[in-house]
Amino acid sequence: MEELLASAEALIGIRSTADRPGELHRALGLALDVVGPDFEIQRFESRGKPSALVTHPDRPGQPRVILNGHLDVVPGTPDQFRARREGDRLYGRGAHDMKVAALVLATVFRSLAAELPYPIALQLVTDEEVGGFDGTGHQVDQGVRGDFVVIGEQSALRVVTESKGLVRARLVASGQTAHAAYPWLGSNALITLWEAVDRVLERYPVPSAEAWATTVNLARIETSNEAVNQVPADAVAWLDIRYPPEDGELTGRSVAAIVEHLRSVAGPGVDVVVDAVGTPHRADAGSAEVVALREAARAVGYSGELLRKHGSADSRFYFPLGVGAVIFGPAGDGQHGPEEYVQISSLTPYAEALSIFLKGLPA
Repeated sequence: MEELLASAEALIGIRSTADRPGELHRALGLALDVVGPDFEIQRFESRGKPSALVTHPDRPGQPRVILNGHLDVVPGTPDQFRARREGDRLYGRGAHDMKVAALVLATVFRSLAAELPYPIALQLVTDEEVGGFDGTGHQVDQGVRGDFVVIGEQSALRVVTESKGLVRARLVASGQTAHAAYPWLGSNALITLWEAVDRVLERYPVPSAEAWATTVNLARIETSNEAVNQVPADAVAWLDIRYPPEDGELTGRSVAAIVEHLRSVAGPGVDVVVDAVGTPHRADAGSAEVVALREAARAVGYSGELLRKHGSADSRFYFPLGVGAVIFGPAGDGQHGPEEYVQISSLTPYAEALSIFLKGLPA
């Protein structure tokens, strides 16, 4: 445990954010050092985001299980990149999401890859926080496949079989500039935009409590207008949309179809641009792998209950291929916040549950 925590503290100290490609490489290198020699490492890179797939040379073939972890983090203040321990908590950016879990996956892989009667793989990526398209998505595009995938995102040893999809979109309004004293001579793009945003939020209101429903976050509104005494002629709103697999208006739809749907909701006067689409994810809760993983969690004293996640994860890249993927990680809290931490006492049971699961699967 002390060896693992020392590596975790070093990894937390690396500012592996999307705008620091050198630090992404450093984080990946540290995790691969934990795995150690005697393994085959297939390296990938897409748009400056490095990733790796690690396998054992004596276990060729498609992996029975892929252990997936991401090493990138969202930005934070300098003090958040200095790990600190307080009792049963290890604090720091990425402690819970999900550098420490990735190191646990690496140690479990290192211990079991040679002795299992089937091949497994360790998938390490560095772009999950910015969409995952250049990490897991890129590897999948290059032909990487597995029978079952365990994503080490935080779950307190519960098994996440469903997570929401993601649409990142922009509403773009154009108008006509004029002097603010004579607004009837112009057309205010901000007003046009706000009316469109209001219609979107009327269609997808912010829930008053947790709800398994499509939600829209108005992330930013901008205009190039800098003068108070001028009618703005342009405005843009950025939307972050999360939707469950049950949403037939978004799930499985093409980008063009999603654009048309959002245009019909937003109404006249705005154009819709979709910048990214991530599918939702659902795994068969009755599959042999999910049942076995839940039993392994219970064997080490945790509930192993099923869970839904409102956030998206790299499991969505496997869902369209019919590959079962779940989220299963240690306990903690505060991801993306100033007091992010992983619960240290959950790390050994987490590793043990993974080991029990892997050893119990048929070849």
